[in-house]
Amino acid sequence: MAKITYITAGAGGMYCGSCIRDNALAGELMSRGWDVILLPLYTPIRTDEEDRSVDQVLFGGVNVYLQQKIPLFRHLPGFFDRWLDNPKFIKRVASGNMTVDASQLGAMTLSMVRGEDGFQKREVKKLVHWLQHTAHPELICLTNLLVGGSIPALKRDLKVPVLVTLQGDDVFLDELVEPWKSKVLNEMRKLAQQADGFITFSAYYRDRMSELLEVDKEKFHLTPLGIDTSSYDPIHEHRSATPGGKRIGYFARICPEKGFDILVDAFVELAKRNETFHLSAGGWLSAKDESFFNEQVVKIKNAGLSDLFEYVGSPDHQGKLEFFKKVDVFCVPARFIEPKGLYLLEAMTCGIPVVSPAKGAFPEIVNASGGGELFESESISDLVEKLERFDPQKGAMGRDWVKGHGDQAAMATATEEIFRKFL
Repeated sequence: MAKITYITAGAGGMYCGSCIRDNALAGELMSRGWDVILLPLYTPIRTDEEDRSVDQVLFGGVNVYLQQKIPLFRHLPGFFDRWLDNPKFIKRVASGNMTVDASQLGAMTLSMVRGEDGFQKREVKKLVHWLQHTAHPELICLTNLLVGGSIPALKRDLKVPVLVTLQGDDVFLDELVEPWKSKVLNEMRKLAQQADGFITFSAYYRDRMSELLEVDKEKFHLTPLGIDTSSYDPIHEHRSATPGGKRIGYFARICPEKGFDILVDAFVELAKRNETFHLSAGGWLSAKDESFFNEQVVKIKNAGLSDLFEYVGSPDHQGKLEFFKKVDVFCVPARFIEPKGLYLLEAMTCGIPVVSPAKGAFPEIVNASGGGELFESESISDLVEKLERFDPQKGAMGRDWVKGHGDQAAMATATEEIFRKFL
């Protein structure tokens, strides 16, 4: 089989949906005989299943930051460089709950997408050297375009196809402040012209990114989003419903972008209607979002609902499975345009009906699967209505659909076809 290098981006100590998805795809392709190297950038990846990535980090997060801030670090001797890029060292540093100022993030992002013209140009050289002398790829696939500053060098020096998976680039861009946002977008549009093709998981996101990046839709290829469903099968068989069958589950990053406060407001409104629902939440909580989370907890307490609410933190895979055992209906009312929605597949695989906003990738998943309901985005009243009358039978429909169209096998089969076109 051809040699593929899939370049993913670690997210520090956080479980990252893109990392989990990239890891599942790499694992399935490996099991089919493909020679795949899953290479992390910035930090080691954190996934709740078997980690398929190599014990190597390029564009080490600490090193990249220091090169941005201190010119001396752009000219360090090799041994010091290797120490800063040691995966164990990076993992130890990244295990802390860190936040980054948006203005600093903007300047560094611009430098990164400029590749050989940015402050991290030596990192581009190291990546090209490692690929040439260690991986020997016949095709390279990037996890997003924001890590694409190296595309010109990869095309020039390795002379292989470079594909880009788009799974949240626009979300990151929206968090940047001006003038960085416009400058970064301009550089990304230049990089997009040099990529051989793009992979998205929905027609909606294809159309959105085609317009944003000013790239013809002909360069886009659709694959289904997929997860490893095998570990969820026992949960489906032994799920213990709450008395009355009214436990709402939320499992995603705890933040305004994912709409956790919208769900809390709906939870409180349900109580006002004498509907006794429980609310269970899990997911990564960063330092910058702690005050937001505490505001929601106070809101729940003031409504007299503390006994009906639990937060389970950011558990490992087994903990996540235990979480889904108790859930009757699942909802992440995201405000932003969700490009993936991996958590919907996880819930539906367990036989849990979902209630999702009618935008982003959600409508294509919910309408195709029949596994739940859509509500008007950010409408508390519509969300309450849909939660009040959720249909448990739709959970079975969603599960059947994921097992046939949303597992890692379906994702890998579609990806294989794309890779073969470019090989």
